[in-house]
Amino acid sequence: WITPACLWLAVTETFSPFPVGVPPLKVEMPALSPTMEEGNIVKWLKKEGESVAAGDALCEIETDKAVVTMESNDDGILAKILMEEGSRGVRLGTLIALMVEEGQDWNQVEIPATAEDKAAPPVHQPVPSGRRPAQLRLSPAARHILDTHGLDPQMAMPTGPRGLITKEDALNLLKKSDAKTPPVAREAPAAERPRAPTLPTAPASGRPTYPPVSVPGKPGAPGTFSDIPASNVRRVIAQRLTQSKTTIPHAYATVDCDLGAVMQLRKDMAKEEIKVSVNDFIIKAAAVTLKEMPEVNVTWGGEGPQALESIHISIAVATDRGLITPIIRDAASKGVQEISANAKVLAQKAREGKLLPEEYQGGSFSISNLGMFGISGFSAVINPPQACILAVGRSRMELRPPAPSEEEGAALRRQQLMTVTLSSDGRLVDDELASRFLDRFRANLEQPQRMSLA
Repeated sequence: WITPACLWLAVTETFSPFPVGVPPLKVEMPALSPTMEEGNIVKWLKKEGESVAAGDALCEIETDKAVVTMESNDDGILAKILMEEGSRGVRLGTLIALMVEEGQDWNQVEIPATAEDKAAPPVHQPVPSGRRPAQLRLSPAARHILDTHGLDPQMAMPTGPRGLITKEDALNLLKKSDAKTPPVAREAPAAERPRAPTLPTAPASGRPTYPPVSVPGKPGAPGTFSDIPASNVRRVIAQRLTQSKTTIPHAYATVDCDLGAVMQLRKDMAKEEIKVSVNDFIIKAAAVTLKEMPEVNVTWGGEGPQALESIHISIAVATDRGLITPIIRDAASKGVQEISANAKVLAQKAREGKLLPEEYQGGSFSISNLGMFGISGFSAVINPPQACILAVGRSRMELRPPAPSEEEGAALRRQQLMTVTLSSDGRLVDDELASRFLDRFRANLEQPQRMSLA
């Protein structure tokens, strides 16, 4: 028997005014490189409602190294994009999109509460003029402006959350004070006489005042600036450079190399339509020298040196997003022509932001060449956890006295010299070892035939 109560329950369950959402397949921000902590959504390659197969490209994500295509792990339909194109600083594990399984209504996808909270950030209402917080709260920028110009923070109208005085509030107060203060004409003193120095008076905030260098917020005033948003790559470069210079004891050694034999060999190869650069010979010479001196091919571990079994040379490439170091793997076992081909492909992919993680991770020695920019010599910053980086300057023609083995009265010799500077980790490569490495490197570069025998 069907009782009225059971019939009412069945009807309400069938025609419930509150539809049950479709359970989603969550798409989270992945770790696309070992050092990645957050990423930027560059472009979505799928639209809401489109079918997605496992392995399909979902979106492009800017990591701390490059722009990488994120692929889907599941089959289904892209139901909801939670992080739009241009979203910056998305932390790992953050929900960026929702999918549903094939055959389900993607319009009815159930959005988690955490995603809804992130999609709709709270709106901060300004504090009414009649009410002020019991304790003043100032942002660092607002405090700097008020202290610089000796303004009373009690006169500022807070508009930030929970009565916070923001930079805009401080600038508004500054504009009002400038408008109320009439210009005072200064009269020339009748006679110059020494005055006692006056100490700056402390404003209401308790900090001393100093004469303003410039007026923040006024276009054209000296000292003003505009914030430039930094990419993930730029931020990571800043962090790694700071880490390198503050935690690694840098030591430097410089030597001049004669490029005469290399330039002649390049001409001979060009006759056979084989085009290679001086930098390709430098990469080969560095790799061969590391093979001959494995004590330099090391890195600093948690408790001491760690010997590396492979010789992978990192080459610095400048891109619009910042400096990146793609890797020529097993460079010691490759010929100069193969190194040249690999370097060209990697440099092009680096500039286009299409390097794969395995193409820029795991280098053992770095080379940075600024010779094409006319730089005669410089010192580079070590790329941790590597032990050394070789800074290469431009080549130049110089006149040198005759060698001791030549006859007396011999004419001056013309040499095409290039300056290289080795930055080394003093914990791993001391000055004596760095000097021997540069001496062996110079011998390999000045006698290219030696490298083929190594």
